[in-house]
Amino acid sequence: MSKLLTALADGVATVTLNHPETMNALGPDMAEELRETLGRVAGEARAIVLTGAGRGFSSGANLSPSRIDTSAGELDVGAALDLVYHPLLQTVRDLPVPLVTAVNGAAAGIGCSLALMGDIILAADSAYFLQAFRRIGLVPDGGSTWLLPRMIGRARAMEMMLLGEKLLAPKALEWGLINRCVADADLLPAAAAMAKELAQGPKSLALIRKLAWDGLEAEWRAQLDAERQAQREAGRTADFIEGVSAFLQKRPARFTGA
Repeated sequence: MSKLLTALADGVATVTLNHPETMNALGPDMAEELRETLGRVAGEARAIVLTGAGRGFSSGANLSPSRIDTSAGELDVGAALDLVYHPLLQTVRDLPVPLVTAVNGAAAGIGCSLALMGDIILAADSAYFLQAFRRIGLVPDGGSTWLLPRMIGRARAMEMMLLGEKLLAPKALEWGLINRCVADADLLPAAAAMAKELAQGPKSLALIRKLAWDGLEAEWRAQLDAERQAQREAGRTADFIEGVSAFLQKRPARFTGA
């Protein structure tokens, strides 16, 4: 049975984690389904919204005893990262369309990482972000040790990871971890409006997204070269011609994503 809901409207695919009885705990089955779904809808939509049903975005990985395999004699809690979670995160990173994450309630553990993978991150006033691994004797995963220092700096990243305290959405906004904090009732409408605006944008948004992600790891000269190649590609799109024409004619551009 599917643990996801999907909808497509106005060029926007909305994907909802839908297992509210566990606050959308991201077990291997849901993670694999999410990876496949994101790959599919990325070919059908021009922007994606990812959110959670019920009281939370995602409470993290499912740690029920039935999901921990000790048959090999020595427990390897990290095995699922290689098999399931890393492929999911890589799929998210490599999406060819912009991703808006709409964070409601808890975003914990791998759920926190997934929320922070959004290109635009919106959070409800009641939302919070949590790196609670230290409370169960594990280390942060899901790319959080890479993401957090880059997003909020080493000192604040250390605070989140070493203390394992909830970071409430208003404070997350103050720290620069998220883009916007909105009233709970406004979260999904705000995310839909943002994604619709992105879906109506030019094909170059995909190139911008790729440049920004790659730039986090690239050297200066390599990034200049990447910009040059991307600019050549963007300049050959129909959207570029439409954008220039609209500018000269003093009218709104009508981009088609081509």
